[in-house]
Amino acid sequence: MQRITEPELMTDKAQAEAYAAANFEQAHNLIVNAFDSNFPDMELKGNILDLGCGPGDITFRFANRYPLCRLLGIDGSDEMIRLANARKRREPDLIDRITFNKGVFPGALIPEGPYSAIISNSLLHHLHHPEVLWNMVKRYATSGTKILIVDLFRPQNNKDALKMVDTYSASEPDILQRDFYNSLLAALTLREIEQQLLDAELTELKIKKISDRHVLIFGEKS
Repeated sequence: MQRITEPELMTDKAQAEAYAAANFEQAHNLIVNAFDSNFPDMELKGNILDLGCGPGDITFRFANRYPLCRLLGIDGSDEMIRLANARKRREPDLIDRITFNKGVFPGALIPEGPYSAIISNSLLHHLHHPEVLWNMVKRYATSGTKILIVDLFRPQNNKDALKMVDTYSASEPDILQRDFYNSLLAALTLREIEQQLLDAELTELKIKKISDRHVLIFGEKS
């Protein structure tokens, strides 16, 4: 099945609010746990950069999991940043440790760091030019930076995509079911990601399937 791109940004208010209200407990815990399991026995300190943070759920989860870190979330959608900052106001204990800024990739203004970790969830499949993400990783990661990127990978056909929508989002609003289906069609294959890492000279990063729809790209910048 050929890749069919979708809009890079979730700019619609209803769409952003539906996404923020959705139950991603299992999927987002999977991401935090993946960091723990792939970078074990370490006390993470310093700054974490979250690329394509959306409404910030994963940013908050990392802040809670790694209390010695400060987090910077970047997203190109005004609505997503609005929702992320609204949640931050409801969690005063984290106000001084989390910052959300609007920035459209690749031109987003991002402090140079250094960053102890760079994380990203569900950004890759939104990018019409996926090399944008790998170039940002190369720019902002320094030696020792932990990198953890999670995204969907593309099913073999439309039938499999529709089955995943029915399995994982049947109880969600129609707008989220539609977006999930479109995201599956916009996602990359594992082979495509592997080639992109080769092209970007990020061969220290590894690729691992962590569910029937999620791929993990992780490693330490050399």
